[in-house]
Amino acid sequence: MKQIVVISGKGGTGKTVITASFAALAKNKVMADCDVDAADLHLLLTPKIKEKYDFRSGVTAVVDKNKCIQCGLCRKLCRFSAVNSDFTIDSVSCEGCSFCGFACPQNAIEMRENLAGEWFISATRFGPMVHAKLGVAEENSGKLVSLVRKNAKEIAEKIGADWIVIDGSPGIGCPVIASISGVDCALVVTEPTLSGLHDAARVIDVTRHFKVPVKLVINKYDLNLDMTEQIELYCQEKEVPVIGKLGFDKAIIKAMVENKTIVEYSQGKSSKTIKNIWLRLQKEVNNG
Repeated sequence: MKQIVVISGKGGTGKTVITASFAALAKNKVMADCDVDAADLHLLLTPKIKEKYDFRSGVTAVVDKNKCIQCGLCRKLCRFSAVNSDFTIDSVSCEGCSFCGFACPQNAIEMRENLAGEWFISATRFGPMVHAKLGVAEENSGKLVSLVRKNAKEIAEKIGADWIVIDGSPGIGCPVIASISGVDCALVVTEPTLSGLHDAARVIDVTRHFKVPVKLVINKYDLNLDMTEQIELYCQEKEVPVIGKLGFDKAIIKAMVENKTIVEYSQGKSSKTIKNIWLRLQKEVNNG
């Protein structure tokens, strides 16, 4: 079983369009959407949720009114000003450090685990999919990404899948590290702008740090041929294979409006390019 993750140095590069197309093209696979902060793979794969689970992470202080004597020590010690004047806790301000609970002379403060989001096991027209939704302003997205990947791998092993196709998180933070750890290949999607080159370089450095093989695709390359050339030169210097270039194509937008992947919607140039990218990626990953 091989695991491929599609990532980008920032959002909006076309990462999910390519991931969804791989989901359509790959045989015998499981999909995992690890962009839990702003998941959108479901928009193209239209999953039907079969199982739904709570994701709990982090803690918030809760005051037991029957024990509290309103001595004020918790208010005095809380550096986040999370204890209100009526000795209730402002859950938004509380950082879950537990200091108030340790300090309380009446043991009136309990740390309770937060409901931080949900994760799902779904069926799609291309096979099983594991995805998640992190709550607004909740933390530990890296932990949720790891949970999504763990369950995707368990399903893949159970059904004997050949591939796990992962839509990774954008950027270079904790959820990205959780997305790429232990995969067989990371495919970076970038666009022909100076910021696109900068962000791609950062995420390539992250993959190299974790010794993950990396390849690159330039999306909408024809909108700035000079920058496309600069990106190719950078990749040549860093020995990062550029395995495909996608031109700007309104058909991709039309496909998204109809909740379809471009390889389902059209047999045009973009569809053929993505199919060639997948064939090359599949061959090189299988050959090690």
